[in-house]
Amino acid sequence: VLEAVPGVIISQHSGEGKANQYYLRGFNLDHGTDFATSVAGVPVNMPTHAHGHGYSDLNFLIPELIAGVQFNKGPYAAEEGDFSTAGASHIRYVNELDKPIVRLSAGGEGWLRAFAAASPQLAGGHMLAAIEAGHNDGPWERPDDFSKVNGVLRYSRGNSRNAFSLTGIGYSADWQATDQIPERAVESGLVGRFGGIDDSLGGSTARYSASADWQRTASPGVTRVTAYAMKYRLNLVSNFTYFLDDPVNGDEFEQADRRFVFGGRATHRMGGRIAHRPSEFLFGVDLRRDNIGTVGLYHTRDRARLETIREDSVHQTSVGAFARHDFQWSPWLRSTVGLRADRFDFDVDAGNPLNSGQESDAIVSPKASLILGPWASTELYINWGEGFHSNDARGATITVDPKSGEPADRVTPLVRARGEDAG
Repeated sequence: VLEAVPGVIISQHSGEGKANQYYLRGFNLDHGTDFATSVAGVPVNMPTHAHGHGYSDLNFLIPELIAGVQFNKGPYAAEEGDFSTAGASHIRYVNELDKPIVRLSAGGEGWLRAFAAASPQLAGGHMLAAIEAGHNDGPWERPDDFSKVNGVLRYSRGNSRNAFSLTGIGYSADWQATDQIPERAVESGLVGRFGGIDDSLGGSTARYSASADWQRTASPGVTRVTAYAMKYRLNLVSNFTYFLDDPVNGDEFEQADRRFVFGGRATHRMGGRIAHRPSEFLFGVDLRRDNIGTVGLYHTRDRARLETIREDSVHQTSVGAFARHDFQWSPWLRSTVGLRADRFDFDVDAGNPLNSGQESDAIVSPKASLILGPWASTELYINWGEGFHSNDARGATITVDPKSGEPADRVTPLVRARGEDAG
């Protein structure tokens, strides 16, 4: 689905249940660090995540329910905040189906999938209900045994001007994984190309969200409010170096994440004319709070914990306000100017008290675009803008390395990004 966005490339490197790797515009975005994604109005990226800051797991996505994908590339849209330096993608679900859907599929490498969905009328609106169950082993000598169950329940009523919807999404999955393996192990015949060294790798995850979306059109514009709440967990067992650090027990480790997230967004779009020319203003605010009960790293052997390397709890709050103005100077020239202001507050309760603390940071990001045309169905544009990249809250309060106890340097909570485009 995301590869429908021009230039986006997706890969996978460690078990199907793990978030994908994303690439765009020369960025290796890891698991989504600089590519903001939302589904049905709920953000997917996870800040201060056990596996990687900005972790974006889209395995809960159901393709048959997608109504559209809206995207931006570069730090030029005032309405896009954290994780959007390279781009952003917003996936919308349908309110109703043309007819009920039932699909059963099976294939090689353990592929099984059952899917059913319908959207009967209810109380002047539609109740969309969908459920998906899937399994896949992949080509590996030790099968991935990826199993997932996914459901969507969505009530909506209204039209393109005035509408209201409530959406619930539930997802649970577990899997085994074949991690990176040494090239010399393959060349020596120790393992095959699709073999592994550590047979206890894999993970489990779950994500449950509820969201409400309300839109009202009245003079002089359109107001939209979205609110969401989400419960999330992940346990991920990996091993990249095998017996390099611990020749006896091996280097296997587990990453664990438990969090509750809530937030929302409100926007008002207002059209009109200035000096007899078409003009549009957009104003908005967004809020997000992550209550991370556990974000931990553990040394393990055969998935059994041997020691705690780091175990913290984090409370992270972000607030953003933005404004954008679009103006049509002439039939062949229009401009967009925007401004965004963000503030982040971090509160880290670390397993090692030396790494506990509170930190905050704020940043202002101006943006501007100039568009010429169209001529012969072609437009020319110039974009300039600033954005930002947030960092893991634990890095903002750290003083000593959790494993070695050596002094550690803190990171800047919010790092400025700049972009220019011509095309």
